[in-house]
Amino acid sequence: MPSSLLRSMMRSVPPVAARVTPVTMATLGAALLFGACATNPVTGRRELSLVSESQEIQMGRQASQNDVRRVGELAGTPADALVKRIGVRMAAQSERPSLPWEFHLLDDAAVNAFAYPGGFIFVTRGLLTHLNSEAELAEVIGHEIGHVTAKHSVAQMSQAQLAQIGLVGASIFSSTVAKYGDVLGTGASLLFLKFGRDDELQSDALGFKYSLALKYDVRESPKVFTTLGRLSGGAGRIPEWQSTHPDPGNRVQRAEQRIAATPPAQLEGLTVNRESYLRLLDGMVFGENPRQGYFKGARFLHPDLQFQLDFPANWRTANQPDAVVALSPDQQAQLVLQLAEGTPAAAVSRFVQQQGITVKQTSQTSVNGLPSAQASFDAQTESGVLNGLVVGVAHRNQTYLMLGLTVPAVAAQRGPELDASMRSFRPVTDQAVLGVQPAKVQLVTLPQRMTAQDFVQRYPSSIPAEQVYIINGVEAATALPTGTLMKRVVGGVKP
Repeated sequence: MPSSLLRSMMRSVPPVAARVTPVTMATLGAALLFGACATNPVTGRRELSLVSESQEIQMGRQASQNDVRRVGELAGTPADALVKRIGVRMAAQSERPSLPWEFHLLDDAAVNAFAYPGGFIFVTRGLLTHLNSEAELAEVIGHEIGHVTAKHSVAQMSQAQLAQIGLVGASIFSSTVAKYGDVLGTGASLLFLKFGRDDELQSDALGFKYSLALKYDVRESPKVFTTLGRLSGGAGRIPEWQSTHPDPGNRVQRAEQRIAATPPAQLEGLTVNRESYLRLLDGMVFGENPRQGYFKGARFLHPDLQFQLDFPANWRTANQPDAVVALSPDQQAQLVLQLAEGTPAAAVSRFVQQQGITVKQTSQTSVNGLPSAQASFDAQTESGVLNGLVVGVAHRNQTYLMLGLTVPAVAAQRGPELDASMRSFRPVTDQAVLGVQPAKVQLVTLPQRMTAQDFVQRYPSSIPAEQVYIINGVEAATALPTGTLMKRVVGGVKP
């Protein structure tokens, strides 16, 4: 989830191995010894519950705070106010109104929404730009509230997910190896995010129920699942919501069945709020924000921080909230770029003082004219010895720490790749890169009747036509009346 090295610098948040800390794990372990049953507030059934409500809130709050710090949120914006307004009203009339509910709008391009135990709900900027009414947003928020009210996370932790405790481990590299071992994976975060099919369908029904209770037009709900289905079926990035939720096609059918089963009188006088919702999106960043760093091939460029780094060719890379990471094709080596405190020498010294590290050689030098310090080392981990190189570089009053790790069997091959990559760190001087701007949503009021295809041709976007259709919830042949408010995307072309 997540996209900005700059945000990490601004907050100076210590890295964490996963969203579940050892303290939390101890809490869960203790719960195993004192298992108990509790009544599910949604179903009224007695269920095994190894996690108390206070523990549930504690875990959710901790995970929530980590995400806010690491990813950043659009707090104080009109869009954020809308998310909070809908969420607070829904939570108040849910089965668990007394929870310390929080609702956050993350500054994240991912098309996603998720819930942490205890009432901590997140919606991303990326999701908002793909919805087309307040009623659609209410359906999503209601769905996530449903996960909390039905205690889906608690049930998972009580039954099966405790086995994932081993994912956190006690590695000396809790901030690196444990965290970035699967650079593009989710690891222990699925303890909170991945629900079963029955849980998802139950949350769909609860979201429908909560939306209807607030007089939102639930006839808009199938559009949410249709959009998610189109995203997952097309080219490009699969939305995170799809990776942790059941097939959208089936959910559209079920939503339509719920609508058909609703008494007609309850479908009168309901709220959609399409136009007011869309106006909140005007000027919103669309997709990844290149100001927060982006890849051009294997080269990582950061316009705001004014540096670049060439990662090894053909390695898997990811720009995460608090680090840029890469994993070799054989998954036997990795490279992590993070911000650090103090001078390069102090940052390197602090790293190699960790238990289990045997320093082989240290030096203070320069990298492309920038003050630098480095150390080679061996590290004893739970899975064996790792060979490593750590390099600290000072640039524009900030220290960057680069960590390369390999298993001994591939050190002769991967070691030189890591060294060359680290030594490629240099200031960005290309004015085109320094001046790059993100793509943004721009609203257009149609001056006359036209099809969606006509709209795309008359008002070009910097994204493919099919993507324009998806974000507007239309097909190419859809007839659009005069005065219709439509979204296009402008700018964001990277040099």
